[in-house]
Amino acid sequence: MNSFEQMQEGRPTGPLVQGYEVIIGFETHAQLSTASKIFSRASTAFGAEPNTQASAVDLALPGTLPVMNKGAVERAIKLGLALGSHIAPRSVFARKNYFYPDLPKGYQISQYEIPVVQGGSVAFFLGDEKKTVRLVRAHLEEDAGKSLHEDFVGQSGIDLNRAGTPLLEIVTEPDMRSTAEAVAYARELHKIVTWIGICDGNMQEGSFRCDANVSVRRPGAPLGTRREIKNLNSFKFMQQAIDYEIRWQIGELEDGRAIQQATVLFDPETGETRAMRTKEDAADYRYFPDPDLPPLAIAPEWIERVRAQMPELPRAMAERYVREHGLSDYDATQLTQSPALARYFDEAVRAGAAPKLASNWITGEIARRLNQQDIDIAQAPVTATQLAALIGRIGDGTVSNNAARQVFDAMWTGEGQEVDALIEAKGLKQMSDTGALEKIIDAVLAANPRNIDEYRAGKDKAFNALVGQVMKASQGKANPAQVNALLKAKLG
Repeated sequence: MNSFEQMQEGRPTGPLVQGYEVIIGFETHAQLSTASKIFSRASTAFGAEPNTQASAVDLALPGTLPVMNKGAVERAIKLGLALGSHIAPRSVFARKNYFYPDLPKGYQISQYEIPVVQGGSVAFFLGDEKKTVRLVRAHLEEDAGKSLHEDFVGQSGIDLNRAGTPLLEIVTEPDMRSTAEAVAYARELHKIVTWIGICDGNMQEGSFRCDANVSVRRPGAPLGTRREIKNLNSFKFMQQAIDYEIRWQIGELEDGRAIQQATVLFDPETGETRAMRTKEDAADYRYFPDPDLPPLAIAPEWIERVRAQMPELPRAMAERYVREHGLSDYDATQLTQSPALARYFDEAVRAGAAPKLASNWITGEIARRLNQQDIDIAQAPVTATQLAALIGRIGDGTVSNNAARQVFDAMWTGEGQEVDALIEAKGLKQMSDTGALEKIIDAVLAANPRNIDEYRAGKDKAFNALVGQVMKASQGKANPAQVNALLKAKLG
């Protein structure tokens, strides 16, 4: 049994696709948020003119030597702490040898035998089910340059600005069993690296790039041959690419053809994957220790200093929301999708909002409007304090839920800022005066003797009809809870 098969011992079987089990593993390149490159002082800023940010060190010109970027190491430590990994006190850099026009050195400085981050896991919810994906490693390496094809007719250009940009390559065990699980894992990892501030997570700019290793097999059969889908830069394309690759591999096997190990690309225009090259193995890269870089030593004191600066992690925060506020796991997870969203919820609760109601509004009406307008919670026109004030007016009976939505809409669209002023201006205050309500109820009862007889005969619909008449007579301003209580008292 090889090491890949050993990883699968005891792992759960996911839903079958046409009688096949799907096995997925991920390699994710997270570009670290340092201002300079991993082994030089050249800038990592995105969008500069081609070849204006490639230093002599990045190009490995004669006489230059790489110098390790301390900030990149600290970000690797942060990830290790966030994922419960072992942080190696001593790790080693190696040269990964291959030829490509945008690799100016003819090799990439990476880590192979002893990576800086070892093991760990990523936990997330898929619906109501908690899933855990184990990690093999996360290692530091430099990025290559970029080949440009679209602006050149019959030829390609090379932009070396990205050469030497610091990356953490995060490698999972092949633990995922469906496309949904794979996308959920990628979203959770994206949330973690942005939450702890080691990566900006901009997938369109290539700051967070995922490679998915996909294979299929009959349950109980030996593992299938995997194909690697490279550089998936959106969750939508990730889902489409993996779904297509699964269907393609099953179709090949059903037609009696063998799967060849390969690196493939996803074409969003056709919705299909296509082979780019046969997949290399580690031996093809002829790894050997980089003679210009000493081993990377990380003292326990350094790890503890970084740990002291770590923010509360999203999973721990979600568990605290469940414990302290009585929220469901699902609601707590939704509220911890980003630090800004969690801060909004915390501010609303501190301002007096009932936690469950605040959660309902944020994950419901507010989330709907944010998605509709494609904006972030930080750009929401209604502040957390204003939301808390509105929830308070629902709680004390000043407005009904329906009226509260009208007030919220007015605040969101900029009609006004103060909750109480809007309630007054729009005449949305609920009628809660018992004497006034009793007069309306008495008039409704006098006009509807048939409904009274039906209610006393056991027909609940008759009671609802009376409530409706009272609400109509009060122009929708009567407090429904008071109406119900007073009607029941008068009807005995």
